[in-house]
Amino acid sequence: MSGLRSKPYYIVPVLAAAIAFLLLAYPAPTLEAAVRGVSIWWDILFPALFPFFLISEMMLGFGLVHFFGALLDPMMRPLFRVPGIGGFVMAMGFASGYPVGARLTAQLWEQKLVNREEGERLVAFTTTSDPVFLIGAVSVGFFHNAKLAVLLAAAHYGSAILVGLIMRFHGPNKPDSHAGDKSSGSIFVRALREMHNARLKDGRPFGTMLRQAVESSLRMIFVIGGLVVFFSAIMEVLRHSHALDLFYASVQSIFQSLTIPPVLSDSLVNGFFEVTLGAKAAGEAGTQIPLMFKTILASFVLAWGGLSVHGQIVSLLHTTNIRYTPFLTARLLHGLLASVLTVVLWKGLQPAAAPAFLPAAAPDFSPAAFHWTWPIPMTLIGFVLLLGVMGLAALLHSIWGKLGRAGR
Repeated sequence: MSGLRSKPYYIVPVLAAAIAFLLLAYPAPTLEAAVRGVSIWWDILFPALFPFFLISEMMLGFGLVHFFGALLDPMMRPLFRVPGIGGFVMAMGFASGYPVGARLTAQLWEQKLVNREEGERLVAFTTTSDPVFLIGAVSVGFFHNAKLAVLLAAAHYGSAILVGLIMRFHGPNKPDSHAGDKSSGSIFVRALREMHNARLKDGRPFGTMLRQAVESSLRMIFVIGGLVVFFSAIMEVLRHSHALDLFYASVQSIFQSLTIPPVLSDSLVNGFFEVTLGAKAAGEAGTQIPLMFKTILASFVLAWGGLSVHGQIVSLLHTTNIRYTPFLTARLLHGLLASVLTVVLWKGLQPAAAPAFLPAAAPDFSPAAFHWTWPIPMTLIGFVLLLGVMGLAALLHSIWGKLGRAGR
């Protein structure tokens, strides 16, 4: 039995040796892919993610996260079975994209504000793409159709909320990990009290808090950068070595049986590893492919996130007891629900065909190309608006509950 248990552990060294052999066999493509990965990380991911990592660290230290947690608790617990503090994670995750939701969940777990099951529920539906990538890269850059952004966003974020509602049934019923201040009085006053208590408990001077926030955020952003470069190189050597030919053939046969154009297999296979490559393959599959099929594949790939994002999530959660299997299940569920919602919403939100004179050149991901829609201001506005709407809904829910109890 011990020999049988030890056999799976040999798989990782064998795979590592095979990957090392491929990297040595194709040095030039490996270097080119690694340089592209570094460029994507430095030009896009670093400026887009680092400010949010830093802001979230500072907001935790000042107690603002606890403030929003108390404010949103009446809405988040009944709907998603997570503390109200999960509303802050949801707003940040939706506004700034993966892997911010996982990063914040790990921080909440370390502070014992969520338990394992609540963390698994939270990561399951707050790991989403950001609006800038949906609009700027996918809709405009890959599909050359800005009107497609409405449909993709509705399917993507709508299905994420559905995943959250389904994942509320995940795990046994346990006592609340962070019940918060349940004293009588205004919910706003209780939220302020929670923020004050959290700030006193933290106790760090501003300078120390800022330095530690910068150090922690830099560590995380470098880990993410390393994973992006690694998966970029792996994808390139797998393509050059034809190691994915069987995977491509299997997906094509499945697509043929489902009357889906086989050429879209490139989107699914590429998206299985890296979300950007998968969405790009869907958008540039050819004008002879119906737009609806290409949009369905793009919706699935965006929800799945790619193994590159999965690796980032695992690296962020490795210090916690939050398991990967529920996250994997949620990603598959998110992909299926996003695809179904795309079909359901297609008639009402169907975009017009892209103009024929638009160039089909590969989109430019340099900062200059995105100067008109740089992610930080847009995602901050989206974050504030989403948090405001959620706070207003929670406040109305609390007032309605008090009126109901007064009526009885």
